[in-house]
Parts: sequence; C-alpha cells; structure tokens
Amino acid sequence: MAFSGGIRLTDLNDYITPGQECIKPVKANKSGQQADGSTIRVGQEGDYYEVTKDGEETKLEKASITLNDCLACSGCVTSAETVLITMQSHHELLSVLDENRQLHESGNGEKVKYVVVTVAPQVVASLSLKYQLSPLSVAKRMTSTLKAMGVSQVVDSAFSRDLTLAESAREFVERFRKSEGKLHGEQSGALPMLASWCPGWVCYAEKTHAEVLPWMSTTKSPQQAMGSVVKDYLAKKLQLTPDRIYHVAVMMCYDKKLEA
Repeated sequence: MAFSGGIRLTDLNDYITPGQECIKPVKANKSGQQADGSTIRVGQEGDYYEVTKDGEETKLEKASITLNDCLACSGCVTSAETVLITMQSHHELLSVLDENRQLHESGNGEKVKYVVVTVAPQVVASLSLKYQLSPLSVAKRMTSTLKAMGVSQVVDSAFSRDLTLAESAREFVERFRKSEGKLHGEQSGALPMLASWCPGWVCYAEKTHAEVLPWMSTTKSPQQAMGSVVKDYLAKKLQLTPDRIYHVAVMMCYDKKLEA
C-alpha cells in the first residue's frame, strides 16, 4: 500500500535498532510463559530462544519492521522521524528569518520571502492552560512575538477548518445523491463517508484497513487547505510567486509533519 499523496518521505533510512520500541499491534505474552508451558530465553548475543518443558531450545526469528509497517503513531523515534523533525523545525524558520534580515541589509529586498505562520487553535488552548492565560491573550502574544521576529502574517487555522467543513458537506451531499441515483443517473456514492484530519489515522487506514478506502473523504485537512490558500489565493493577491511565500504551520501533533 502506497503512502497518500499528502505524505512525503525523502532521503530516509527506516532501519529500527533493537533498542527502539515500536507499538505496532502484535500478539505478545508479557509474562514470557507460553500457552504450552514453554518459555522464552534471551541469549548472550541478544538472540531469542523458545524453551519447551522438555528443555529443547528453538531459535526464534527476529521481527523486521519497515516503513510499510509504520502507522505514524510517534511511539518511537526512527531515523525517518528524525529527518522529518530536522527538515521541519523552528530552526528552519529562524534560518529563513535570518536570511530575510541579511537580504534587507544588503538591499536585496525583492528576494525576501513573505513568511506566513498558521497557528492551530489547539496550540493556543494548550499554551493558555499551561500559563493560565486567556486564549485571546495567548493569541495576541504569539502574534506580536512572531511579527517581532520578522514574520509577515499570522493566521488562525480555524479559517481553513471552516473551508474544510464546507467542502466535506459538499462532498457528502454529492455522495448521497449518487447513492440515491439522483446525480447524473449514477449509483456509485460510497456511504458512510469517513473523514479525519489526522494524517496518522489516514496512514493507519491505508496500511491496515484498505477495505475502507472507498469510504474515506477526499477533502483536504485544514492544514493542507490553508497551504493552498496561502500559496494560491494570497500569492495572487500580493502579486508574488508561490516560491516567494514561506508557509509555517504550528500544529498540535508531530503527525502533521507527514502532510506538511
């Protein structure tokens, strides 16, 4: 099963060392005691052996886990996640802002990137709870801080969430009409319609429950929708090419890096 179009993994080594744990669901006996009374012994070199009641030992094969097994649960930090975290971190933003300052100082303002930061409401709510401030106060402080750092515009992803909800409603109505044979005589509407803004859930469904794919909504998540708005609508309004706009999304979960 291939990754969805919103997931991009490049230059990766998906080898997981024995010291790293993955929470991919597997049937395991935590006590080490098997149903038939046999036990598991760990050898001096880290190999596993099944020992029967009669004392007979059988070497067990090591389980191999690759990106095809990964459900994007963030239960482990593999080299793949390390690359994603490195490529999409606050260091990248600081580097762009520093480059903008250098371009301004050298008189090359036409090469400066227009930096847009999208903030998720969940981030504001978390900081509000952490520092015992009102959500409005946190939003204002974040906006002023980011703009003082050199960010051009700060937007709330609640706007793109509304766009996503409207598009999801339109998609559901179209599917419903197809299922009832009321749209161009078609009867191919897949219902119920399953929707999620979590790339981890999408990845899980693609890899473990391919049978539900026809029922999954094709509507973009709020983060992806905002990316389209910023790179298309805003770019045209500001008369800038999309590559001149640097879009940053401050989201609530590491899994969001999979669709960045």
